[in-house]
Amino acid sequence: MHDPASPRPCNIAAALPEMAARQPDAIAIRCPSGIDAQGRVRYDTCLSWRELDSRSDAIAAALSRIGIARGTRTALMVRPSPELFLLMFALFKMGAVPVLIDPGIDKRALRQCLNEAAPEAFIGIPLAHAARILLGWARGSVKIRLTVGRRWFWGGFSLDTLLARGGDDGFQMAATAADDVAAILFTSGSTGVPKGVVYRHRHFVAQVEMLRTMLAIEAGGVDLPTFPPFALFDPALGLTSIIPDMDPTRPAQADPRKLIDAIERFGITQMFGSPALIDKLSRYGQSQGLRLASLKRVMSAGAPVSPAVVDRMQAMLAPDAAIYTPYGATECLPVALIEGRELRTTRTATESGAGTCIGRVVAPNRVRLIRIDDRAIAQWHDSLQVAEGDIGEIVVAGPSVTDSYFARPEATALAKISETLPDGSTRVLHRMGDLAWRDEQGRLWFCGRKSQRVETRSGPLYTEQFEPIFNTHPKVRRSALVGVGERGAQRPIVCVELVQDARADATLRGELLALAQRHAHTRGLDTLLFHPRFPVDIRHNAKIGREALARWASQKLG
Repeated sequence: MHDPASPRPCNIAAALPEMAARQPDAIAIRCPSGIDAQGRVRYDTCLSWRELDSRSDAIAAALSRIGIARGTRTALMVRPSPELFLLMFALFKMGAVPVLIDPGIDKRALRQCLNEAAPEAFIGIPLAHAARILLGWARGSVKIRLTVGRRWFWGGFSLDTLLARGGDDGFQMAATAADDVAAILFTSGSTGVPKGVVYRHRHFVAQVEMLRTMLAIEAGGVDLPTFPPFALFDPALGLTSIIPDMDPTRPAQADPRKLIDAIERFGITQMFGSPALIDKLSRYGQSQGLRLASLKRVMSAGAPVSPAVVDRMQAMLAPDAAIYTPYGATECLPVALIEGRELRTTRTATESGAGTCIGRVVAPNRVRLIRIDDRAIAQWHDSLQVAEGDIGEIVVAGPSVTDSYFARPEATALAKISETLPDGSTRVLHRMGDLAWRDEQGRLWFCGRKSQRVETRSGPLYTEQFEPIFNTHPKVRRSALVGVGERGAQRPIVCVELVQDARADATLRGELLALAQRHAHTRGLDTLLFHPRFPVDIRHNAKIGREALARWASQKLG
């Protein structure tokens, strides 16, 4: 609880007691709880706003009794469930620092991430604790162990046992300040080992307000957050969360029938899904001729969203519903936004090599484009900027821009620039590592990751200006531009993944090379390689692992 006589803490959890007072018995979160006799997903497990607030208070009090306190870094490895959200909000209320890592990443990378974060407490399901012991995760730092479920040989405490003891009367939310560290959120690691982004409470609060304003979100809606961390924003936005029955580490494998059933059963008004999930959902909806009348807002992010996917999804929605593709990153979210109808008007330009339009900058952010440079830049100066219309790296200033990576000073130096303001104060700018150009309307056009550009003797080639040309072929599911050889003299190769049942043959190869001949920047391409299934990121199943494909192409070509 929070003492109403005290100033409101800068804390995303501060919305809970307010919602509990406003509508105590309304449902805040529903979670799947099995399959009924008719084969439908049951959603019997739910929390009212009163329960979400009071039970997270009780858990916060219990955690404090075992030594978790303000500032304690706490690894949290619990599946999407009421316990996950109760624990997250309890940690925020205490001012402790949850450490969140995608559980599906490579086990060696997971071990490195946990060792870097050096959590003092570890809260997890039994499988996570067993893996921690067997694989040596954070062996030198973890002093407090809490099991959500049955505790076995690793010792520590059980959440159920702790809560059964009671003794939580009078819990008061910590008076967290704007600059206090709120969480360490690891990136997806799509282009390397994940990095721990240091979030301060002001970053979460700014994100909530920016999302509310840019999407005109009003309290009372019902959200389907297929990426569980996004559910943490819902209480602050006054939204009910329906947690879908799916594996959040494999969104591309989500069952569209279960998603549609949840949307229709609970009158979902808003959903978030990765491009891979929205692609699958829209293909199924198109094949069944479905309409989703309740959905007013669909968001998709994590990788460029194809206008073809937007077309299919839009056809399932009411005329006044909107599809948004916000652009951002773990380090800085949101940055820019484009609505689906406008994105569809840019399709011809994208398929001709312009890049993918990611829209206009979200206020109060400021975006500048700087010359492409792989080295660190310590101090901002205006001469870094490229000429209007030229391609450069996206650099962002704004209230949700994070300051650093945890225990990664080299990575921080490469990604952050210090800017001195006219009043003598300083602010941190974030280098997105993405390349773009800005059109006359002020819209950004994403051209690809800086690290994935191909440097040929004739100059650089950019993935998002290259690949959409080949993706227009009906037999191509997706393509990937990679470079083979030394940078500066790389040979461009396009790897191609075909749609199901399509066959790679000489005729198809000729058709794709003919597409390349139609555009000046792809005309020099002479090599295509067909790949059975592209590697993708674990978080959204949408970002192509071009580094792995480049190694594969190099081996194939000898």
